[in-house]
Amino acid sequence: MNRSLQPPADMGVCRLGTIPYRDALAIQTEVQAQRQADEQPDTLLLLEHPPVYTRGRRAADNDLSLGEGFYRAHGIEIVPTDRGGKVTYHGPGQLVGYPIMRVSDIGAHLRKMEAAIVAALAEYGIEARSRCDEGIDYTGVWVADRKIASIGVHVSQGVSTHGFAVNVTNDLAPFTWIVPCGLQDVKMTSVACELGHEPDGGLDTFSELVAQCFCAAHGRPLLAASPESIGGLRSVGPALVSA
Repeated sequence: MNRSLQPPADMGVCRLGTIPYRDALAIQTEVQAQRQADEQPDTLLLLEHPPVYTRGRRAADNDLSLGEGFYRAHGIEIVPTDRGGKVTYHGPGQLVGYPIMRVSDIGAHLRKMEAAIVAALAEYGIEARSRCDEGIDYTGVWVADRKIASIGVHVSQGVSTHGFAVNVTNDLAPFTWIVPCGLQDVKMTSVACELGHEPDGGLDTFSELVAQCFCAAHGRPLLAASPESIGGLRSVGPALVSA
């Protein structure tokens, strides 16, 4: 078959439930190595994290201004990470997506993530947009001047890790205890806040919609993948995955 006529490769999509952040890092590292060796297809991992602040490569000391003791007293872990960006929060009710895929253009990779999230939000009647032309600190997805999704990635040997986090039904208070994404006056929002109620079908339905929009943004068919098919789970054990 002429290579130019070959259909686009499937995009694997795997929903992993709730996984501690450090364990998700281990999963990403192993899946990335498998993708670099062409042992794993491009795969989007969708999950939630227990409460955690993550510090990206551009994080500043004053981004966690209340001190680590305050955050830990509120049950929030603090983890340094190699993704781009500054400090952000992950917690239950937030959809986290980690595309482990070959990337030749990081800017295009970020824009496709933003476009997928914007398209998913539009299905709920939420008008969102990218603000990438305003500078690196405005990477992500915004509703007016409110930030609803954060994005930060890392690419090694042509394969990406990390990705996006969309506030769906999660508690937004932990964002007020930090300088989220390094923006002093940023106001965070969520799907539930914008709608005035939880979205129909909750996080599960929203997750399915984001997966469809992500694959559409890349022009790739969606291939549902089971957690058992994700080799990276061997590094932490499938028992850590909770529905």
